[in-house]
Amino acid sequence: MEIILYLSVAVIAIAFLVLVVALSKTLKSLQTTLDSVSGTLDGLEKQLDGVTRETTELLHKTNNLADDISRKSESLNSVIVAVKDVGNSVQRFNQTIHNVHSLVDQQIDRNKDKISQIVQWSNVFLELKEKWKSKKTVQIDHQMESGETVVRQKEKAEY
Repeated sequence: MEIILYLSVAVIAIAFLVLVVALSKTLKSLQTTLDSVSGTLDGLEKQLDGVTRETTELLHKTNNLADDISRKSESLNSVIVAVKDVGNSVQRFNQTIHNVHSLVDQQIDRNKDKISQIVQWSNVFLELKEKWKSKKTVQIDHQMESGETVVRQKEKAEY
């Protein structure tokens, strides 16, 4: 019976040894896996730092761009206001021209008869002037029978 006890202890020892060897292999495999995971995490950490830096730079550039757009938009707003003022000025000028045109048309309509009379009197005056000149020329021609060229030169000089 003692032998069974020694054999049992020996079997337990061998089983324990197999367990330790298997556990050792498993732990070594786990160590290799953990080293690989650690290396991967280090690489990811470096990449994440790079991405974070690039994201920060991109954010700064975006903020600068937004500020630049804001400044240019404000400048453009002043240009738009100036153009609007020019448009208003042109519109007021056109309205003034239209008012003057309407006023002139009204005055012409009111004074149509007077204008017509002035034109008629002017025509009468021009006709009288022409008749008077022709009478004067005929009188001078009769007075000077031999000096026709002198009379014509006088007429040209009067014009």
